[in-house]
Amino acid sequence: MGVWRLLKLETGDAFTDMAIDEAILTARIAGKVPNTLRFYRWKPSAVSIGRFQNLLNEVHVENCRKQGIDIVRRITGGGAVYHDYDGEITYSVVVDGKDLGCADMDMIYAYKAICGGLIEAVKILGTNAEFNPTDPKQCPNITIRGRKISGSAQSHRRGVLLQHGTFLVDLDHEKMFTFLKVPWAKTLLDVLEVSKKKLTSAKQELESQMTIEEVYQALVRGFQKALKIRLVERELTSYERKLAEKLRRNKFSTEVWNFKGKEVV
Repeated sequence: MGVWRLLKLETGDAFTDMAIDEAILTARIAGKVPNTLRFYRWKPSAVSIGRFQNLLNEVHVENCRKQGIDIVRRITGGGAVYHDYDGEITYSVVVDGKDLGCADMDMIYAYKAICGGLIEAVKILGTNAEFNPTDPKQCPNITIRGRKISGSAQSHRRGVLLQHGTFLVDLDHEKMFTFLKVPWAKTLLDVLEVSKKKLTSAKQELESQMTIEEVYQALVRGFQKALKIRLVERELTSYERKLAEKLRRNKFSTEVWNFKGKEVV
């Protein structure tokens, strides 16, 4: 699959993180940049919701505001996610579908190919993970002994795919559901009982105090192996930076986008 660009692990706010992902997608469609693997963290911690979700149904907005948690709508599908600065690394892959071997945009094929990088990273860290295709209404994920450690979501445009997702290094269940709504639950205890059976993290599975940097390096190696690519560290282009600034300002930081899902024309 050749040489890809690696954008090394960095930290940004939710609006910047999402703006950069879309800017890379736009640049790749225009042929201005190569296939790209990017890693980032969220500071402050944030909640992101899927492209077609109703924010008020998914998020405890007042709790987020009181505790300084960003809220942003993604351009990808999937559900609401809490992104903890201390407990998560997010990856994004922007690739021409033909280079991934799925020019027809077979969604499950693409998920499985890209999530192979996460599975290889887990092996490097010391245990085994499985690809879980779930059901047609949910995005596939990666599990360890039946518990999810990574969830992902996609957007396709003109033959180019953006897939981004989480990798849980550590996990605070109670904090997560201070910000995410669970309609069926009567109490927080109801949520926590289910959450602890369904979600996990690298530190929990490996009983290790591994660092963010160690996990990041495992992810880089894992994606290289799974996708059979060589990663070369590069920076965003000036085109991408300018576009990301515009997208952040006019789209991802606006209430009309985040609350209503409408773009400013």
